[in-house]
Amino acid sequence: MKTALLFGATGLVGRELLKRLSNDPHYSQLNVFVRRKMTIKLLNVEVIELNFEKLNESASQISGDDCFCALGTTMKKAGSREAFRKVDFDLVVDIAKLARQNGVKRFIVVSSIGADAASSNFYLKTKGEMEEALKELSFEQLIIVRPSILLGKRNEFRFGERIGIFLARILSPFMLGPLKKYRAVHAKTVARAMIKLANSSVKKTIYESRELFEIAK
Repeated sequence: MKTALLFGATGLVGRELLKRLSNDPHYSQLNVFVRRKMTIKLLNVEVIELNFEKLNESASQISGDDCFCALGTTMKKAGSREAFRKVDFDLVVDIAKLARQNGVKRFIVVSSIGADAASSNFYLKTKGEMEEALKELSFEQLIIVRPSILLGKRNEFRFGERIGIFLARILSPFMLGPLKKYRAVHAKTVARAMIKLANSSVKKTIYESRELFEIAK
């Protein structure tokens, strides 16, 4: 029985991970790390409030077996490139470094389809650089999932994303061959795939969106 760590529990994929990890037979304990107070009435779940600006002060608490990271923001919400990078690169990598130092064996993280450190697109470049930084930490197992447009009920309204989801639902059946990886994927599917991968002996690191459908079955 293992201890799972979860960052990003209030997001779309994070909420699905919370539901599933708290009931998964592989884990006897789930530690959920949050910025603000969050109440979860489950015996095997502990909510730990952290100052994400001063992670080192709580470094010893980031300890367990498998660390699931579903942190992420948007350019609009962040307000600037610097603020966006602080979450999607700095925070993710800092958490991973502390987890690795504390003996966490597996790091399972949500990235994005098209992530590429050499991309001219700032969002994709940041995600790609985050992936490269994580690879350098030499976890026993590093799992990076790259979902396409995410389906599911968000806590916030995003007009542009709603349009993208609408179009994705219509076009998905026609996305075949190389285009299959761009099909919209439900957050439930991503969460299921992440947990299954964390409890397998896979050696591969990166899993594209199209692969998540098969893994989650």
